[in-house]
Amino acid sequence: MPPAAAWPGLLAAATDACLDALLTGADQDWARPADGLEWTCRETLDHLALGLTGYAGLLIARPTDRYITLFASLDPQAPVPACLEGLRIAASLLGSTVRDTPDEVRAWHPWGHADAAGFAAMGVTELIVHTRDLTRALGVTWAPDDGLCAAVLSRLFPDAPAAPPGCGPFDVLLWCTGRAAPPGLPRRTEWQWDGTVR
Repeated sequence: MPPAAAWPGLLAAATDACLDALLTGADQDWARPADGLEWTCRETLDHLALGLTGYAGLLIARPTDRYITLFASLDPQAPVPACLEGLRIAASLLGSTVRDTPDEVRAWHPWGHADAAGFAAMGVTELIVHTRDLTRALGVTWAPDDGLCAAVLSRLFPDAPAAPPGCGPFDVLLWCTGRAAPPGLPRRTEWQWDGTVR
């Protein structure tokens, strides 16, 4: 598992990789459904921005039993490249918050009270899986770095299986999040990560 100090850099790397891929599909129809989701591509992008900002807010407010009341949405009238800029801002806010949060801090999340590294891992997971949902819908070929996937698997999915032959950490992450069924693993219909500090 990566040390706590590595997580802001991992989040920044995931943000760069995801935004580069999404920018190549910026001229596509973002009103179409994201792959496997009920949201459109635009709605999925908004969900991402809201989630990343919300994770920063949870680390700042440090509630013990609830979500925060701040909701940060993208301008629905803005062009896609401007929305991607908004997503970069949200990821940067989370990265700065993770970097500035002491190791002993814990904050509430319904899938396990987490430390700063846990919230960074949640952000990386959201970026990876939703970029996959978006690029598949937009016809963009993309796959994340195996190191990013391995990092979030070790932090949030302690019971993740070993990768089947011919598969890698990305395949396992897709299985953990109910998006794929690698050989020998039935597709999951329900899933969640475990943000608890171990």
